[in-house]
Amino acid sequence: MKLLFICTHNACRSILSEAITRDIADDRILVASAGSSPAGRVHPLTLQYLELHGYKTAGLHSKGIDAVRSFEPDVVITVCDNAARESCPVWLGKATRVHWGLPDPSQGDAGDGPVAFTQVIGKIERRIRRLLGQSFETLDAGQLAALLETIGEQD
Repeated sequence: MKLLFICTHNACRSILSEAITRDIADDRILVASAGSSPAGRVHPLTLQYLELHGYKTAGLHSKGIDAVRSFEPDVVITVCDNAARESCPVWLGKATRVHWGLPDPSQGDAGDGPVAFTQVIGKIERRIRRLLGQSFETLDAGQLAALLETIGEQD
């Protein structure tokens, strides 16, 4: 399965989701992330906390949706409320689309960083592990969307 995480700036939540999924999912899920209005850089705390939690950060960068056009995702997961309200490009039309709202850990006070990032990283890990615990490869698009929606609502 090809999974694309989208957030407006592709600087924090979608990058966290991409890195965590890539490391946890092995070969079961191919993953990418993008932004509808990319920041052009990954938030430095995103990289710092990914590394602190043992995730690889090499190659992570902020990019627009058109940069992943050739990826042809099966599933698009928006992780910020702004991106969830935006219309997807026509070429994403065949992809199953769900929303997994995540708070932005990079927007709190500096002292909130460790707690906020740890909470969001934990939430993404739990969601991806729940997905990996299912036989999602055998589901049709409607069943897959229902599974992903349920996973996104569990915490």
